[in-house]
Amino acid sequence: MPLPQSPSLTSRPLVAALLLAFLAPALAQDDAGDTVVISASRSNIEVEKAPQTAVVIKRDDIARQLTLSSNSSDVLSNILPSYTPSRGKMNGSGETLRGRTPLILIDGVPQSNPVRPTGREAHTIDYAMVDRIEIIQGPNAVNGLGATGGTINIITRRPEKGTLNQNIDVQVTAPTTHVDGDTLNYKTNYRLDGRLDQLDYLFAVGYEDQGLYLDGKGRAIGVDVTQGDLMDSRSYDVLAKLGYRPDDKQKLQFSVNRYRIKSKAGYVGVAGNRELNIPSTSREGTPPGTPAWNDVWTSSVSYNHYDLAGMELSAMVFNQEFVGLFGADNSATFQDARIAPRGTLFDQSRAVASKYGSKVGLTKTGLLDGRLKLTAGFDTLFDKGKQDMYGTGRTFVPESKYSNLSLFVQGEYQLLDKLTLHAGVRRENADLKVDTYRTLAAYNNTLVQGGKIKFNETLLNAGLVLTPVRDVTVYTSYSEGFGLPDIGRTLRSINTPGQSISSLRALEPILTKGVELGTRVRKGAWELDAAYYRSDSDFGTRVVSVNGLFSMAREKTRLEGYDASATYRFSKAQRAGLAYAYTKGRYDSNGDGSLDARLDGLNVAPNRVIANWNADWNDKLSSFIQVQHAFSQNFDDPAKRFSGYTLADATASYKLRHGALRVGVSNLFDQNYITYYSQSALVEPTRYFAGRGRTVTLGYALKF
Repeated sequence: MPLPQSPSLTSRPLVAALLLAFLAPALAQDDAGDTVVISASRSNIEVEKAPQTAVVIKRDDIARQLTLSSNSSDVLSNILPSYTPSRGKMNGSGETLRGRTPLILIDGVPQSNPVRPTGREAHTIDYAMVDRIEIIQGPNAVNGLGATGGTINIITRRPEKGTLNQNIDVQVTAPTTHVDGDTLNYKTNYRLDGRLDQLDYLFAVGYEDQGLYLDGKGRAIGVDVTQGDLMDSRSYDVLAKLGYRPDDKQKLQFSVNRYRIKSKAGYVGVAGNRELNIPSTSREGTPPGTPAWNDVWTSSVSYNHYDLAGMELSAMVFNQEFVGLFGADNSATFQDARIAPRGTLFDQSRAVASKYGSKVGLTKTGLLDGRLKLTAGFDTLFDKGKQDMYGTGRTFVPESKYSNLSLFVQGEYQLLDKLTLHAGVRRENADLKVDTYRTLAAYNNTLVQGGKIKFNETLLNAGLVLTPVRDVTVYTSYSEGFGLPDIGRTLRSINTPGQSISSLRALEPILTKGVELGTRVRKGAWELDAAYYRSDSDFGTRVVSVNGLFSMAREKTRLEGYDASATYRFSKAQRAGLAYAYTKGRYDSNGDGSLDARLDGLNVAPNRVIANWNADWNDKLSSFIQVQHAFSQNFDDPAKRFSGYTLADATASYKLRHGALRVGVSNLFDQNYITYYSQSALVEPTRYFAGRGRTVTLGYALKF
C-alpha cells in the first residue's frame, strides 16, 4: 500500500502562526486506569491531549523481558517494533528508533556524549534497577540535544511503603545444549529501601557473570573483541537514592548510579564465510591488549516544589563520568611505522567524557479562565570529551568542549471543548571548542588548527489534539529535533593539510523536522493506536562502515513509516497484544537533492510485527508468550539482503509461600539465524554473527 502524502515540512510560517511549539510527549495509562506522567515531557499532559506517540514500559513488563535476556537493548526491541533488533554486543551503533538515534536518559540525565558517541549508551545501567521506561517516538526538543529519533527516559526504582524493605533476586541462564560452566550466566540483585517520616532511601546492588553464547546449532557465537561484547563478561551496578520531604509541597532527592561491565577476555573470534552462510564463531584464547569495558557514574540532585506561589517548580543538577575502552587490534588505522613495522602494531582506543548540567522548569496552570497552561525553563549542558590510543598514548580525537544554554517556553491551550493546541519554542545556544592537534599516521599526521564553532538554533513545535467522540483521540504534530554529528569521527579522520575547526562544514548541527498524524481508541476491552510519521534532515547523517570502522556521511535524509498496535483484554486476567512497525529510509547519495538511495540496516530497523499474550491463571500462576517476526528486505547493496526470521519466547512465574519462582525460555524453537545487524549493516566475515539459540532461565525472588 503506498504511503500517504505528508504535510509540507517547509510551511514554517503556518507553524509560527500556531505559536509553534514544543511538543510535550505523552502520558500513558496503567492497567487500573490511573494516569501515568512521563517525566521527560517536562510538564504534566493528560494522555487525551498528547500530540505525539509515547510508550511506557512498566516494571512488570521489564521483569518479564529480563527473564528472557538481561541485555537492555533486547528489552527495548522486544517491546518496540520500531526499535532496531539488538546486536547482542556491548556496542549498539546502528540501533535506532524510527530510523534515527534516540536520546537515552537515566532519571533525566543524558547518557549520550555529544563529542564522541560510542554506541555504548544503552549499557550504562542494569535494568533490574529500573522502575519504568518512557519512550517518546520521533524528533523532539523536549530534552535538548540528541533526540532526533526520540527520547528514552529510564526511571530508576523508588522506595516502597514501609520503613525497611529488602528484596533479593537470583537467576541462572543456560543453553539447552553444551551446558557447562563456560556457557552459564549468573545474575543476582539485592535492594534495601524504605520510607520514614520525612526521609526515604534506597540502596541496590547487582552483579552478573555472563558465559559463552551458543547459536541455534550449538556453535559458539563470534566474540567482538574490538567493539566489546556482552557474552563472556562481568558487570556490576550500585544505585543509591536519598529523598527528603520538609513538607507535603516539597521534595529534595539525591541519586547516584555506578555501572561497570568488562570482558573476561577468554575467547578470540574466528571469521565466518558469508557466501557459505557460515557464521563467525569463537575459540578459547587470550585477545591482545586490555579487555574492553564500560565504566559509568551517573549522579543528580533534584528539587521539586508543587505549590510555589501557585506554580510547580522542578529543578535538577546532574553529572555523568564515562569511560569506554575498546578492544585491541592491528587495524590499518592504528599503524605508525615510527612505532612498529606496519601490520604489527596492536592498539586500542579509549573514549572519555565528563558532563554536568542543569534542568529547570516552572509550570503555571489555570490561566485564561482555566484554558491555558504554560511551562517555561532553561537547561545547561557542559561536556568535555576525548578519545585516545590506550596502548601508545596517541591522540585519536582531541579534547573538545561543548557548552550549551537553552531557553524554552511551551503552552497547552484548550481552543474548544474537544480541541487542544500545544505550542512552544526552544532556543539552543551552544558552542564547540577544539584544541589544535595532529591526526594519526594513517591520516598523514595532519595538523588541524583548533578553534570554536557556534551552534545556535530556534526549534519550533506545534500539535493539535481532537476528541471528536468519546474514547477516540486524533492528533497531528510538527516537531523539530536538534543534534550534532559524530564530532569525534569527523575530527579523527581529517587528512588534508590546512584544515581548521571553524571551516569544517561536516560539523554543522543536524536539524530534523518531523510530522506525525495518529489516533488512539480506548473502547471497552480494546486499546488501539496508529500513527503515520515522516522526518526530514536537509543535512543529516548516515552511518557508514569503512574497513570495519564506522564514519559519518552528511547527506539529505528522510525517514517515514507507520506504527500500529492493538491490545484486547479478554478478562481482568487475560490480555493479548499485537504491534507493527514499517520504516522506509532514503538519502541523497550524490548531492543533487534527490532521495535516490535506500538507507541500510546500519541506519534503519526492519519492518517487524510483535504479538504477545499475558495470562494470570490464578493468584499464584501467570504466563507470558511473545512472538516476533522481522520481514525480509532488500537494500541497494545486494550483499546486504536481509532474509528475515521469526522468534518465540515464553515465561511463567509462580508465587510460593515465601518468594516467587520464574522460568523463561528465549528462542523457544531454537531458531538458527543471522542477526539483522550482521546481514544488513555491514559485509564483514569477522562480524557475521549468529543470533543466540534457545536458553532457559530459572529465577527466584524474595521480599522480606
